[in-house]
Amino acid sequence: MKYKSTFVLILLMLQVFYSCTKETKKNQLNLIFIYADDWGYGDLGIHGSSFCKTPNIDKLAAEGTDFQNFTVSNPVCSPSRTAVMTGQFPARNSVHGHFATVESHMNRSMPDWLDPEVTLLPRLLKNAGYKTGHFGKWHLSNTPVGDAPDPTHYGYDEYGAFNLPYRLHQMSPDSTIYRAIDFIERNSESPFFVNVWLHEPHTPHYPKEEYMKKFAQLDAQKQVYAAVLAEADAKLGQLMNKLKELGIDENTLVIFSSDNGPEYTSEKKWMDDNSTGPGYSSFYSVGETGGLKGRKRSLLAGGIRVPFIARCPSFVQAGHVDTTSQLSAVDILPSFLELASVDLPEGYQPDGESIVKALSGEQFERSKTIYWDWRYADANSPHWPSGAIQEGNWKFLINEETQRCELYNLSNDWAEQENLVEQYPEKVKTLETKLDEWMKTLPTKAKSSCFSKERQELLKKQ
Repeated sequence: MKYKSTFVLILLMLQVFYSCTKETKKNQLNLIFIYADDWGYGDLGIHGSSFCKTPNIDKLAAEGTDFQNFTVSNPVCSPSRTAVMTGQFPARNSVHGHFATVESHMNRSMPDWLDPEVTLLPRLLKNAGYKTGHFGKWHLSNTPVGDAPDPTHYGYDEYGAFNLPYRLHQMSPDSTIYRAIDFIERNSESPFFVNVWLHEPHTPHYPKEEYMKKFAQLDAQKQVYAAVLAEADAKLGQLMNKLKELGIDENTLVIFSSDNGPEYTSEKKWMDDNSTGPGYSSFYSVGETGGLKGRKRSLLAGGIRVPFIARCPSFVQAGHVDTTSQLSAVDILPSFLELASVDLPEGYQPDGESIVKALSGEQFERSKTIYWDWRYADANSPHWPSGAIQEGNWKFLINEETQRCELYNLSNDWAEQENLVEQYPEKVKTLETKLDEWMKTLPTKAKSSCFSKERQELLKKQ
């Protein structure tokens, strides 16, 4: 009888444990992070686009919150994505610009890939029981680096991607949403985290005839650009419909954002890409910033202030526009971990902070300073700033070589039109000193553990 009672007790304990675990998983939010590529702040219908139509993203905002004071951590792709993955400013991992060829990485003191051993959002969520997937652009290394790690080394259970090392299969950008939907269908009974990193509207552009016809009244440049965005918007609508069909709509947080501002328009009409193939080039890149100065590659608002729309019926305030909460890309990691009830690893210091209060509609007061490090500044162009700092409503930008600087009070000058350097010399001095001190904390060289075989051979010859 004693053994029988003990056995029954163990069974009861296991049943309680299973029920609690099942209930915990049921209550954990599913997390979908949609990261577009070069999608400008003004490229949305709700942000006043003059020619693009984005009804599904506009609906996402109507059913959630449109955060209009969100900035990315770098004005180009790879470092911007590194910030989301690590919760740290990308220069801490020596990711200063886009991943390209091994020789270019050597010239720019960059690694050949993002270090897979650092603290990473997908790995932390996977260890907490989440199913993890990545679909779409990768670019945490690049195609010419053949021996770079694949996404599974970063904590993803599954992936389909492009801008991968050449030894791996390059997925068609057209498949991104469909692969993500398939992953969600197969994992709808478990909490899941999935990146949906869109190609649109990065070059090359691949407009489909179906969407080109819808914008036949526009000139050739706008027609291509609007067609590309309209297709991406339509596919996002399919994803949202699938969440409702699966009955997981209420408990799924969907965030739509972009890795930087829109690309500059050029005279180049056609190009080839070693990962995605030939297509229309930047002649058709006529995205809009919504009146903000600067574009891609600039630390001015148009290069780093991008859309950030969050929707989750059980959690995020619907139909709300938030213009005051200061949000940064480095906030994604600590926020998603809090929503998943996952503690930050011991010894890990995020540069971001949880924005869960802001997401739920509560008042959010930022406590951490935002920094930018841009090492490819062109003093004679709109991307002249090499560094910037934002503390409270004050944003200071400087070019270290020329000492040109600008100061803005974002509380009443959101578009950065009135330079206040002359009026507030003490504020300039304070912010410049803080920026200098932060720059001194950054590594001066990349980790050798993130060097490719090709690089090791090149180093031997030096």
